[in-house]
Amino acid sequence: MAISTDVGTATDVNTAPDVALTSPNTSGPNTSGRNEARKQRMRRRLERLIGVAATEGNALRPLRNGDRIFPVMLDAVRGARHTVDMMTFVYWRGQVARDFAGALADRARAGVRVRLLLDGFGAREIEQDLLDMMDAAGVQVVWFRKPLWLSPFKQNHRCHRKALIVDEHIAFTGGVGIAEEWCGDARSPEEWRDTHIEVRGPAVDGIAAAFAQNWAECHDELYDERDRFTEQPQPGTSTVQVVRGSASLGWQDMQTLLRVVITSAEERLRLSTAYFAPDAFFVGLLCAAAERGVRVEILLPGPYTDQRACQLAGQHHYAALLRAGVSIRQYQPTMLHTKIVTVDGVTSLVGSSNFNRRSMDHDEEVMLAVLDERLTAELDADFDEDLRHSVAIDPVRWRHRPALQRLKEAAVRPFRRFL
Repeated sequence: MAISTDVGTATDVNTAPDVALTSPNTSGPNTSGRNEARKQRMRRRLERLIGVAATEGNALRPLRNGDRIFPVMLDAVRGARHTVDMMTFVYWRGQVARDFAGALADRARAGVRVRLLLDGFGAREIEQDLLDMMDAAGVQVVWFRKPLWLSPFKQNHRCHRKALIVDEHIAFTGGVGIAEEWCGDARSPEEWRDTHIEVRGPAVDGIAAAFAQNWAECHDELYDERDRFTEQPQPGTSTVQVVRGSASLGWQDMQTLLRVVITSAEERLRLSTAYFAPDAFFVGLLCAAAERGVRVEILLPGPYTDQRACQLAGQHHYAALLRAGVSIRQYQPTMLHTKIVTVDGVTSLVGSSNFNRRSMDHDEEVMLAVLDERLTAELDADFDEDLRHSVAIDPVRWRHRPALQRLKEAAVRPFRRFL
């Protein structure tokens, strides 16, 4: 996919190299008790308002960029003994696409039940010879809502979830698609920056349920004799709620998740997202958080984005956010494709959902709400590293941005709800 290099406001950013890296107040004798109270408050709010119970005893490992993500995922697939369930929005081209197809086909030939769900729009670039190879090996490949077969209404609602579940006890989710763009370590515009999460423990069932929900729409057989339905171990200490966003009308669980997390923030909220195009309501929530004293930091793609229209739609809101005291920075080395929120050093959201109307209103998504200081610290450290490669939007310069930039922002306004 072509990547736009139109910076648009490159001269309207503060390019000073110094970045203030600070953390919430995590010292003092009452820190542990305060953090436990925050986690319990967040847990009960999310459980009651979303209606999905959180699970304890999970072990989570964040994986940064393709060089770390793909080898771990492929090792899990190659070691499968019973079942492999995988779904993805993006399945494009490149060696990594062939590596996954080869690994899935090999396991199917070995007698493992292998299922692959591809979005009918997002994965349309997959090479036919890979599909033929997997089909011949016995991989069950299904398509979620192929556009040519659908009404115009359904075509707009896509399966944006990314999930891999192996032998029912290890799962992966996050922002990564299967394509050469995600390979490498974000060292150049050809190597996108992203994060995936390896999950072990009871939360694996929630990710498996997200797969099952979409598989049930596409295939008559929901499970077979190779699904063992064994109890999940508790190998870690993370409390995790798995939240599924659905492609339907009305208020969605993904919106509730983000609403609760933003309004619960007390000291700091950090948002790193590939596609930032919220509606006025969520912009208002971010502004209100900053105005009540929360340090709100937003990290977005800069000169390298594969969705320029979405970037322009989000830039329409910069003025209001900057007036409220929100910090907005743009990542410079390559396309930033992460979908992460951290709050007050104890709560993390990570998964497939962007902070845009499409993820909140239109698409199937899956997010992990994690209550764990250790994981949040690791994601905050990654955020700090990304800040070192970003530049800030200066409020004064933004107010005086060129008329052409304003015109471009206005031009995408009629389409913002679909971005």
